Amino acid sequence: MKLSNYGFDFNPDLIAKYPERNRDEARLMVVHRDTGEIEHKLFKDIIEYFDEGDIFVLNDTKVFPARLYGNKEKTGAEIEVFLLRELNRELKLWDVLVDPARKIRIGNKLYFGEDDILGAEVIDNTTSRGRTLRFLYDGSYEEFKETLFRLGETPLPSWVREKVEPEDAENYQTIFAEKEGAVVAPTAGMHFSKHLLKRMEIFGIEKTFVTLHAGLGNFRTVDVEDLSKHKVDSEQFIVTPESAEAINKAKSNSHKVVAIGTTVMRTLETVVSTHGMVTSQEGWTNKFIFAPYDFTVADAMVSNLHTPGSTQLMMVAAFGGYNTIMNAYKVAVDEGYRFGTYGDAMLIL
Repeated sequence: MKLSNYGFDFNPDLIAKYPERNRDEARLMVVHRDTGEIEHKLFKDIIEYFDEGDIFVLNDTKVFPARLYGNKEKTGAEIEVFLLRELNRELKLWDVLVDPARKIRIGNKLYFGEDDILGAEVIDNTTSRGRTLRFLYDGSYEEFKETLFRLGETPLPSWVREKVEPEDAENYQTIFAEKEGAVVAPTAGMHFSKHLLKRMEIFGIEKTFVTLHAGLGNFRTVDVEDLSKHKVDSEQFIVTPESAEAINKAKSNSHKVVAIGTTVMRTLETVVSTHGMVTSQEGWTNKFIFAPYDFTVADAMVSNLHTPGSTQLMMVAAFGGYNTIMNAYKVAVDEGYRFGTYGDAMLIL
């Protein structure tokens, strides 16, 4: 498969700017791989397709407020810093992206917040926009982190909406987010409400969590026609012994394993053994899944509706079958489904 295989007629107006008022009332397109049949439901209807003992695998990563606005020392020029990950807790070193990059050089000091409550020094260049910052703060680590995140803004992608609103801090997060480290939300999981999780419990549908700290590489444009030449950024993942055991138990008992989102699918396919069982691991993955690919863990998956040429669309098409998924996407466009981060979802059975 080549990049040009993943284009389709798409109107950017289909990208949802806000989520549904109730998380579990987004639309759900149900796609049956064996027949190509398509059903139109609401997300809360998802449990109708599963039985007692089936297991949903969810990503419990937590998005942190990664976007900071500040000023350069001396010139006072306005700058934007996007936090990617913490490199060293003691030294307060962070891997970041800066804008405008050409004006931010090694040795520059940057200041954030009222009365310049937080400072930072540029100590290294990593890429054209990438920098290593050492934050300057008098106080405990906990106070530093609280200040940093208080000054930070929810990293809602700009193509969703230019202006971030206070409600995004809650909306751009799953209700089970626990392990801080993502700058991109695992959007398929954002459709689960407390009520839906309770109904799953009543129906005997199991759930377990893996962690993958999704990064900005999720939004990087694929610019090579030959997909084997595209490289994805490494992302940190954790699969605990308890989660691995729960997934393997379901598989051994012929129950369905449901990957909630592309981040979960990538994690499961990273840690699967040659015998088709999930192993407990922590590490980094840069696995890029596109057709043809043999999936070994999940029997079904949920994913939001993705834009043309995205790596997420490529993974979904590999799982659901290229022709089946591209036809489903045409139907989604024709039926006015909402795409993107705050959009509707697809269940592939």
